[in-house]
Amino acid sequence: MSSDHVQPAELSVGSAEAPFLALLARGASIDAYEQPVLLARAEGRPAERIAALEEARAIALSVRSELEGRRRREAELSALFETAHDLAGLRDLDAVLRAIVQRARSLLGTDVAYLSLHDPARGDTYMRVTEGSVAARFQQLRLGMGEGLGGLVAQTARPYVTDDYFKDERFQHTRTIDAGVHDEGLVAILGVPLTLGHHVIGVLFAADRRARVFEREQIALLGSFAALAAAAIDTANLLTETRSALTELERANQIIQDHSAVIERASDVHDRLAELVLRGGGVHDVAAAVAEILDGTVEFTETAAAEALESSRAEGHAVRHKDDWIAAVAAGGELLGALVLRGRPGLDPVDQRTLERAAMVTSLLLLARRSAAEAEQRVRGELLDDLLDARDRDPRLLRDRASRLDADLDATHVVLAARLDGPAADADQEAAARRRLWSAASHLAATRHGLAAARDGGTVLLLPLTAGDTATELARRTAGHLGTAVHEAVTVGASAPVRDLAVQPDAVSAAYEEGRRCLDALRLLGRSGDGAAAEDFGFLGLLLAGDRDIAGFVDRTIGKVVSYDDRRGTDLLRTLDAYFACGMSPARTKDDLHVHVNTVAQRLERVGRLLGEDWQSPARALEIQLALRLHRLSAPERH
Repeated sequence: MSSDHVQPAELSVGSAEAPFLALLARGASIDAYEQPVLLARAEGRPAERIAALEEARAIALSVRSELEGRRRREAELSALFETAHDLAGLRDLDAVLRAIVQRARSLLGTDVAYLSLHDPARGDTYMRVTEGSVAARFQQLRLGMGEGLGGLVAQTARPYVTDDYFKDERFQHTRTIDAGVHDEGLVAILGVPLTLGHHVIGVLFAADRRARVFEREQIALLGSFAALAAAAIDTANLLTETRSALTELERANQIIQDHSAVIERASDVHDRLAELVLRGGGVHDVAAAVAEILDGTVEFTETAAAEALESSRAEGHAVRHKDDWIAAVAAGGELLGALVLRGRPGLDPVDQRTLERAAMVTSLLLLARRSAAEAEQRVRGELLDDLLDARDRDPRLLRDRASRLDADLDATHVVLAARLDGPAADADQEAAARRRLWSAASHLAATRHGLAAARDGGTVLLLPLTAGDTATELARRTAGHLGTAVHEAVTVGASAPVRDLAVQPDAVSAAYEEGRRCLDALRLLGRSGDGAAAEDFGFLGLLLAGDRDIAGFVDRTIGKVVSYDDRRGTDLLRTLDAYFACGMSPARTKDDLHVHVNTVAQRLERVGRLLGEDWQSPARALEIQLALRLHRLSAPERH
């Protein structure tokens, strides 16, 4: 049975005060003091006995209340003494303030206690310490002078108490403060000022999440804690100068330690990068490792801010560009790319050196990868050389070699002859430029499932032709791609599409000769840096093309006129023949054809719409006359 219940034996012995004395001695709860009276009534005791018990109960409760008050005051004095003791041995201001807030909350029995301090720079108060708080927004509140209950206390330097915060109109409500108080669920709030002299430096609060009336003794107790908090802050301010001197000494010691850490860190970075390279790691592995070391984001890129990249290459150091750091990855005079560090605008010299060292390791990895790629390129070049020289005619072996290089000799291909057109200062520079062209062409061939080889002072490529593409389009794209890669004009001549290369390896050599003739024609016509096939040169293409595609030339030149006559039954071709035979004179043409001059004019106007407005220019007229003659020669075959 609980100690709060009185045993029957206690009620039957002694005076009416006896059971209540026993309850007082045990420190029983208030409810237990009802038990002796209720038990006497239940047992039917005389009215005098019950009245005596009720009187004894009232006296006992009065004594209990007095004892409780004394115990509470003793606890309060003990807490104040402990806080004063903490203040006397002040080491950590935050710890003292937390102890004050914790003890205030415990002694006042509130759900929450908190302390705010004045911010002279912003002219408001901010939360410094909270105890019992659960809402993040409440813990980050700032109260302007006069705003909220705390702002009113700070402004007036007087304690204020409210039993229902949201219904109290004595202070200014703001949306931000009310939202924070609502999140915390506070209803009753008591606030007392922290003062140093005549200045309010903060506010100490005690609050409940239910309606409550704070007694005068409780307000006084919180004020005593506030005075101790103010004293703690003042003591801390007095210690600032001493601590400042100690801080300077600590800083000097820290510098020494930092120098030691720098050496250890540099050694660690060197070991990690060396281990990564020995493990066979790649460029992106280096970037990931450096990102972890520098606590940022690091990426390797072949393009970066041009000015910063050039500055890094020239200086040999990482340079800052906006919020990033850029370290050039270079080998000799060749720029291979850059390591870009993001998310660390404030980089110390040690970290900067780490980024630079990573860039150097990256350049070594790239050179190693390039060596491997060049080995593969040589293999591709050897296969193309064999196709060009027709040394290996076994289709099975050719297909097998091509398959290992991810090329398909049964697909339709175009042979392209490429050459640099920029002037070279000397033989060394010219040789270096040719190597760059070969490297770029080899890379392009590898990515397009083709082959490439160096030949005749330039480069020859064998690239597959996709559906819907033409030799001309492929030549122009290749000229643009290679020119961008080597930063010089590259002219490309293309052959007509070729098929069955494994079965007819001689076709590759013939196609290469056609591509070279187109290349020479482009250069003679002043079209350096362009790409073209034989079909782009009009009647000149007949001379350039290896298969002399006469029908194709006729169709490209006057095919629209031929088709128009076939569909409409007109005589535009005969009119054109007569027009050119009569020295391009409409009057003489009408006599030759025995038609009206207007008829001739109408037919020539129709020809102009079909062939274009420049059809009578000297170059076009020459091509049209040649096409007309070739058409006449082939006409018997058509019929």
